Amino acid sequence: MKTHIALLRGINVSGHKIIKMELLRKVLSELDLDNIRTYIQSGNIIFESNSSDISKLEMQIAAKIEEHFGFVVPVTVVTPGELFAIINKNPYAKATLSDAAQPYVSFLSEIPKNDYLEVLKTIDFKGDAFISIDKTLYIWYSNFAGNSKLSNAIIESKLKLRSTARNWKTVLKLYELATAK
Repeated sequence: MKTHIALLRGINVSGHKIIKMELLRKVLSELDLDNIRTYIQSGNIIFESNSSDISKLEMQIAAKIEEHFGFVVPVTVVTPGELFAIINKNPYAKATLSDAAQPYVSFLSEIPKNDYLEVLKTIDFKGDAFISIDKTLYIWYSNFAGNSKLSNAIIESKLKLRSTARNWKTVLKLYELATAK
């Protein structure tokens, strides 16, 4: 069995697409997944599967959620190894944090095209910054993520791909949970 981490996009935000984690675990247990665990309410699922077909896992989880809850939820699945690489490549890892400064990781569905990245780089995000490495956008929010123009909607619209973001503490915790024995 291989461990995977599924990241659900846009659930339990501002009263929309509400999914209780206990029910989600029960619903996903109908799939060929084992040791299903969730972390906080934003849609972070750690599970084991015999499958290593990431696309198939994403589609199965998304289809099961739509079937049971009645709405579409984009799903991104990563492995602990991919999460380890993302953690080690973080260009903001040594940055000084303040109460307002927040590092985030945006998990992209594919490597963004350079032309689209250049368009995103032309926007003035008022002190917020990002660096693209592989299928990951490392984001530095200088004054709270919720106050930024560098939103997930802007990222998806300018890069023309799917994205879901997690704060740095969540990324570290997901890796810890996925690799715990």
